[in-house]
Amino acid sequence: MVASIDPFVADPSRDYGRKVVAVEPGGAEFIPLDERHGSPRSLLWTWVSPNMEFATLGVGILGPLFFGLTFWQSVAAIVLGTALGSATHGVLSSWGPGHGLPQMIISRSAFGFFGNYVPATVNSLVAGIGWFAVNSVSGALALHTLFDRLSATVCLLLVVAAQLVIAFFGHNLIHAFERFAFPVLTVVFVIACVWALSKSHPNAGGHHAGIGGFLVMVGATFGYAAGWNPYGSDYTRYLAPTSSKRAVGMYAGLGVFLSCVLLEVTGSAVVTAGGTQVAPSSLTDLLPTWLGKLTLACICIGAVAANALNIYSGSISFLALGIRLPTHLARGLVAVVFGVIGYFVAHHGLSNAGEDYENFLLVISYWIGPWLGVVLTDRWLRRGTSVDEAIIGASRRGSPEQPGAFPMVVATVVSIYVFASQTDYTGLLPRNHPAFGDLTFEAGFLIAAALYWGMFRLGRSRPAELPQLETEPR
Repeated sequence: MVASIDPFVADPSRDYGRKVVAVEPGGAEFIPLDERHGSPRSLLWTWVSPNMEFATLGVGILGPLFFGLTFWQSVAAIVLGTALGSATHGVLSSWGPGHGLPQMIISRSAFGFFGNYVPATVNSLVAGIGWFAVNSVSGALALHTLFDRLSATVCLLLVVAAQLVIAFFGHNLIHAFERFAFPVLTVVFVIACVWALSKSHPNAGGHHAGIGGFLVMVGATFGYAAGWNPYGSDYTRYLAPTSSKRAVGMYAGLGVFLSCVLLEVTGSAVVTAGGTQVAPSSLTDLLPTWLGKLTLACICIGAVAANALNIYSGSISFLALGIRLPTHLARGLVAVVFGVIGYFVAHHGLSNAGEDYENFLLVISYWIGPWLGVVLTDRWLRRGTSVDEAIIGASRRGSPEQPGAFPMVVATVVSIYVFASQTDYTGLLPRNHPAFGDLTFEAGFLIAAALYWGMFRLGRSRPAELPQLETEPR
């Protein structure tokens, strides 16, 4: 049977429901009402668990170690950047139950069918390969530190294998894994963080970097939190359409915010205690042996928790391109392919985790800022109208295209050219005025939002006048 690419056609042969040890069928389709289950509260551990890993701690390390910030400057940047990324994550997650669709299908209301190739392709590569590689490296380094007789390559293979198994089975097993990992990861990391903070020197003299370093750190922390944004509704689309939007958004956003702030603040603190590299040892060297070993084990578990989501959503974004695969295992097979590619990318990054991580975090915010500018502006402009109709109209080949791709691409290019501050490239503004740091994600968001608003208002994008399908939730 050919996997349907029409996201609104429910497949009667799915028979998935609440099954945990079963491969989720299909790919990016509409979730039938009789298969909806779960509660908004479950989103708390769904989003806490994947952030309880070393990659999150590594974000905090970047502030004082690479950007020249004091501990308290880092804390301020962490809270601000994470709050922004968590807020948008909550908003996007709240759209899932009502539409019953993945995030990259929902974004068709602003991008159209073919225009949506731009964000869907980028997200499939960033999530399914980029983030997968980043988190696999952190998990492998932790496992290698715990079992130094195993080579880093073997450790990477073990971590990747565990991630692929969970992602292959799909939505229900992912939620179950996050739920059971939640208490273990939370208890161990809270104890480890408190212990590390007690060893730190938050008031020790630092470089007192100016606004430039602060803004770069805000961009990095926003990029980390917002890195989850493009697949927020992927994990809420199985909830009943009657679920409280406020509860869905609150639990999803709170899960990201609390976990990221805790570990990122601790990451900044370990630098004041003598940490000099983006590696698990920066934290575990401050802990007693028993706690250090538990923490390393949880870093591995956290990496698996994060990458199960990354590879799952990466595969869904790929299928949102409308690609036909002749099997009900389409999503699972795509996840495996992405995982194999991600393994080789991760293997390349084992030897230069720190600098590669810094650059990757900034690149994440570079494209997500413009994408958010488009989808949030589109939702605002369509308030009071049926967004479902716009999504249905844009989900059919030959339907009028929406203008979202143009503002997103233009905003991304212009903001990088003018505002980016990377290891290999410096934009016009930071090149001539270094004190301003990196304003790419802020500029990209505003440029994209303004362009899309103008094009929409000029009449180049109108909601499709199509009837609601019976399978569409009200």
